[in-house]
Amino acid sequence: MHRSHRKSQLKFLSVSLAVSLLLLTLSSSSRGRTRLVLCRRAFKIQKAQLQLIKERFTAFLNGDSQIAADEAFINSVKYYVEIFLKSERCTRLVQSNACSNNDLREIFKKIIEKRIRILPDVDGLSKETVTNSWLIKFDTIVKGDDDQRKGLRQAQNTATAFELVQNKDQLYEIFQNILGIKKFEHQLLFNALQLENSDEQAAAIRRELDGQMQKVAAMEKNRKLLPKFIVKEMESLFLEELRSSINLLMANLESLPVSKGTTDSKYGLRKFKRYNNSFRRSRRGTASSIKSDSGESSEAALTKLDVVLSFNVEVIVQEVQGVKSVQPTKLLYCTMEVEGGGEKLQTDRVEVSKAHWDTQGDFTITHPLTIVKVRLFVENSRMISMSDKELGKLLVKLTPNTNRTAEWCKMETPKNSPDHDVKIRLTMRMDRPQNLKCSGYLYVIGKHVWKKWKKRFMALVQVSQYTFAMCSYKEKKSDPTEMSTLDGYTVDYTEPVTDYDGGRFFFSITKEGETFMFASDDDNERHLWVQAMYRATGQAHKPQPPASIAATNNAKAPVNSPLSRIQGDADKARKHGMDEFIQADPCQFDHADLFKILQTLTLDYRLNDMFASLGWFNPGQIFVLDEYCARYGVRGCHRHLTYLDELLGRAEKGLAIDATLMHYSFAFCASHVHGNRPDGIGTVILAEKDKFDEIKDRLRNFLEYQITNFRFCFPMGRPEGALKASLSLVERVLMKDIVTPVPAEEVKSLIRKCLESAALVNYTKISAQNKSEDDAKHSTSHMANHHNDSHHHHQGSMDGQPLRKIEDILHIAELCIDLLQENQDFYAEEFKSAFDWFSDLLVEHSEIFWSLFAVDLEAVLSSQPPDTWNAFPVFQVLNDYLSNEPSMSGGKFHQQLKDMFAPLVVRYVDLMESSIAQSIHKGFEKETWKPHGHGCSSSEDMLWKLNALQTFISDLHWPDEVFAKHLEQRLKLMAADMIESCVKRTLEAYEGWMARSRKSTDFVIPSEVCVMINVVLHFKSESLKLCAVSGVDKHQYHTKIDEFIEKISGEMNRHFVDKFVEILNGILVKLSRYDEGSLLAPIFSLAKASTTSNISGDLGRQYVNCLRSSMEQIRQRVTDELFILAMFERLYTSQMTIICTWLTERMDRALNAHQVNCLSTIIKKSFAEFELQGIPEEVLNSKNYQTIQNRMRLEEATAAVSETTSLSGLRVSMPKFSMLEKAKKMALS
Repeated sequence: MHRSHRKSQLKFLSVSLAVSLLLLTLSSSSRGRTRLVLCRRAFKIQKAQLQLIKERFTAFLNGDSQIAADEAFINSVKYYVEIFLKSERCTRLVQSNACSNNDLREIFKKIIEKRIRILPDVDGLSKETVTNSWLIKFDTIVKGDDDQRKGLRQAQNTATAFELVQNKDQLYEIFQNILGIKKFEHQLLFNALQLENSDEQAAAIRRELDGQMQKVAAMEKNRKLLPKFIVKEMESLFLEELRSSINLLMANLESLPVSKGTTDSKYGLRKFKRYNNSFRRSRRGTASSIKSDSGESSEAALTKLDVVLSFNVEVIVQEVQGVKSVQPTKLLYCTMEVEGGGEKLQTDRVEVSKAHWDTQGDFTITHPLTIVKVRLFVENSRMISMSDKELGKLLVKLTPNTNRTAEWCKMETPKNSPDHDVKIRLTMRMDRPQNLKCSGYLYVIGKHVWKKWKKRFMALVQVSQYTFAMCSYKEKKSDPTEMSTLDGYTVDYTEPVTDYDGGRFFFSITKEGETFMFASDDDNERHLWVQAMYRATGQAHKPQPPASIAATNNAKAPVNSPLSRIQGDADKARKHGMDEFIQADPCQFDHADLFKILQTLTLDYRLNDMFASLGWFNPGQIFVLDEYCARYGVRGCHRHLTYLDELLGRAEKGLAIDATLMHYSFAFCASHVHGNRPDGIGTVILAEKDKFDEIKDRLRNFLEYQITNFRFCFPMGRPEGALKASLSLVERVLMKDIVTPVPAEEVKSLIRKCLESAALVNYTKISAQNKSEDDAKHSTSHMANHHNDSHHHHQGSMDGQPLRKIEDILHIAELCIDLLQENQDFYAEEFKSAFDWFSDLLVEHSEIFWSLFAVDLEAVLSSQPPDTWNAFPVFQVLNDYLSNEPSMSGGKFHQQLKDMFAPLVVRYVDLMESSIAQSIHKGFEKETWKPHGHGCSSSEDMLWKLNALQTFISDLHWPDEVFAKHLEQRLKLMAADMIESCVKRTLEAYEGWMARSRKSTDFVIPSEVCVMINVVLHFKSESLKLCAVSGVDKHQYHTKIDEFIEKISGEMNRHFVDKFVEILNGILVKLSRYDEGSLLAPIFSLAKASTTSNISGDLGRQYVNCLRSSMEQIRQRVTDELFILAMFERLYTSQMTIICTWLTERMDRALNAHQVNCLSTIIKKSFAEFELQGIPEEVLNSKNYQTIQNRMRLEEATAAVSETTSLSGLRVSMPKFSMLEKAKKMALS
């Protein structure tokens, strides 16, 4: 039963809609109604299309496409695919019917704009150019290859054209699909209701309006028929509203012209010329409009001057035959005139043998009965002839029913003409004006008009939409001879009357006090007259012909006659069970209920088409719904309430509905219910008020749900502007009435509550996402390790449990940061544009969100074993985000984070300080002083630990400035203390090594000693970084440690020089044994006398070799060039000073040859070695060196003289001692 009733409702809707669609241009019923502003809708992406787009992006990332791209673009596409295309929110957006290519493009654009901003600038390439280039590549990926794109573009272009411009037939087709009406059922309704007949439909409107007025009158008499109102006094106002709406429809109908004639002729042929042989195109007939006051409906107000008819007469002269008495070369032409048509026209002149024209003459006349006169002439070539010769003429009577096709007519020839069978082929038509509804010859008799029964030419003329006149005409008269209006009359078929002579088929029109009897000679003609009068009178009763007569006449009626056609359509409709719907009275329908069904089905159809409509109807659908409401009196509040109800129902099911659309409907209903309509106070039905309150509560709950789940209801901020529209609608819903604005604090409180819930919802979803990913990850790991020993695996799981928790909380922290950054990128702007104070609520939302995270973080930290530091990456990630976010920096969660990790940092620094100190103590005790890096293993380990500790603490970017400075100062002091301790230990080891080394010429500085030197020097170079802040010695730790290291390096330098001074002193002690005057000098001299001078220089060469070996070792092992040069300068200077002092002590004595040879070797070789090591010349040629050099020259000269004398065998007397001493002093000076 329910399904049958539903089908009947749809059939009734089809009837009503079919009528309304035909009359869109007739009734203009929606004139002046407010319409929603529509914008062009994009094509939505279906589930299959989304899968295809994903495959195209996968192919691009796999390198299977021909699109050239750089690494930055590829990384952006990867991020876009992972973050959005593969996410649940993208699927939800597609399922909501709101996703379009433009949405995908805008989301990608926002993602790349942020990435492109951080790219380095390139000369000649702006970032805007890069953005546009990337978007073009993105569009290419989304749209696919050219063949697919071409087919899709053609389908979309067709759909777009169909969306914007829809004709009547397209609207028929749309609503057949919407209502589920079959095409043949629609055709049956169309034919049976005569929907192609505008007169019939105008009459239907008049009957409907009359029925509505009667319904209003019944309500006025019986107030129980009225609906319940919120105020009893609204009953009278409600009746007045109904009358006003009906009067508006009547006024709209009355304002339409009733005699709109066509200006286009059926034949596009040449025109006649004037009779005086001058060529001119004839005038086209123009339709006259009868303008009459809609209030003048009585017979007394209508005069003959109000009845104006205008006819267009077309006459086409095609050819003439039977002219034999005229030479074939003579010229023929025809003239034509119409009585009352004004000018006379003629054809072109043609030869008799070629008497063909096919030319047309157009005339405009004002009387329905006219005569057409056609004459045939032959041109008279004689000079004295005054006129051409007439060969024949033809007179034809025309009526508005004349519509003759081309036929031959015999012309009347002159008496003396030899041609008696002249024929002319003519086509004649007399167009009937629109205000002439029916015409023809009838027998008629009345009481006051047409008092005698006789045959007259009658015409049913429409003066206005509500005024019709029955007029009789005579030939050549434009004004009716007699007339009567049909106001108040009722027409019906009548049985044959035998009292009257003439006429076979009778009908009559009757009203109180007057009856007119009509008769025709043809039943089809009678039927046409009855139907025309039925439409004109607007009566409720539809005339039905007597059954016996109808059956007899239908059998005799021609197949194509109007009567047989109408009867055949009615029979077909009856056969298919459509008669019930055809005969139904629209005034008896519950149009409010039917409209609800219609709007629901239209909305379903709209949401399932290929456009992302978001609930907006297209222009054609809106227009039809407007027409239906205006035509059948559907209340605007009822319309918008049902619309809101349907939109809310679909939005609650997950479909995307534009909040702006709901805002419009809600504002209309609110202004209606609260009595603040723009057009004044209107009636409010109690059911409307209850329904409005129910929808208001539902709408508020729905909006709260949307704001709470804004990330999932508006994925990535799409559809564009939807979130802002929802926030605006919240403010409207919270208003108590349409005028008083809602306090800002109330709106703020509601949204704050929603955002608090949103924080919990978002964090719960993130936790669930992390749990699912973690379970999948560890299940895979378990399957990979299922062959391991069960006990060992269990023990490993238990040991790794705290670390797993840290990994989980770190992943959750990253997800939370990504979520809040998405909120900032895609939602913050819309939130702030809706309300100025929304920034504060977003901050509160973020703080609540982080407070939920803080609970889990604190639980994870408390579950960690003592003195473990795996949680510091969590702090780094969170602190870096919070510090770079101005609204969150220094906030509640940031402070809570500092409080959680400050004790861990302090404890970590304490333990690291103790650990480094212990490693120094143990390391230097066991240090072997092997080269390692820039120093030894202990020093490198200590410096690495200090540097790692300072880097780690610095990378924390501790937000509290005071605590950060405290940590910095402590670490710098720790570094200074540690370096000082290491340097002291190194110096102790150095001194020990130097003390234990030999003091003979066999000494070579050990590599360990060089490593120690490098250790100290490396400490000096690293002290600036470890003890100063960004190169600035704020706490003077670097200055102190640098001075200390400089002192220690000087000590090491001194010990090195002292070692060689000891060796040199030992050599000089040995040489002192050869001094003149000593007790042992003669013995050593005698021992050496037998040896050569080369043997005397061995001691000097040993020293030089010792010096050279140590210098080479230092040069190879020690890394600081400046330290090496300083050491060598000090060694050279000390060496020259010692030798100079030793020689000075022997100023009064001559040197032994052995002494001279040894010292000469040491001085010369040392000078050369130190010169090779880069000692400056001014240091080498010091005063001591010059003194030594002078002394050695003198001694060598003396030795040379003595040797020469000895070899020659001559006894040469030696100078006295006093003279030799004097020469030495002069040389030394």
